[in-house]
Amino acid sequence: MATETLVKISQDVPREHVDEMVRFLERTGASDSIPPPYAAADGYSDLLCSSLRADRVQRGKVSCLLSVGPPLLNAYGGLHGGAVAAVAERVAIGCARTVMHKDKELFLGELSISYLSAAPQNSELIIDASVVRTGRNVTVVEVNFKSKKSEKLAFAARATFFNMPLAKL
Repeated sequence: MATETLVKISQDVPREHVDEMVRFLERTGASDSIPPPYAAADGYSDLLCSSLRADRVQRGKVSCLLSVGPPLLNAYGGLHGGAVAAVAERVAIGCARTVMHKDKELFLGELSISYLSAAPQNSELIIDASVVRTGRNVTVVEVNFKSKKSEKLAFAARATFFNMPLAKL
């Protein structure tokens, strides 16, 4: 098996466990190649932006709509957790930018996400982001993902950004 030549497998791990892990990775598509439109240098942005659209932008608040389509699905047919994180980060950055000076740069210091409910294929989510706190060095943004159909909260995220340059301590 090619897997054995690429990774070191401890002798303590039973062969059936290794085989089961390889089958799991194959079933979930982890070993598949990335489709050409998304393998480009900025394919990440294209993948997200094709499913995400801004609805409303105000100072300290942003609202977007996300269509849950095949490129964003996990093996179980729901919105992939990594896609939730990527969208939460992207929307939080946009929201933080509505209250920051244009010359200031920011970087993500922390992103926490609560996965409360699945978002199935062909569903649409309303994403509401709002600035919870902003200061000279830190900006905190809350991002909520709700089902457009049921208005049920599916995911809740909180992002903490550090504003650059940081003040000297």
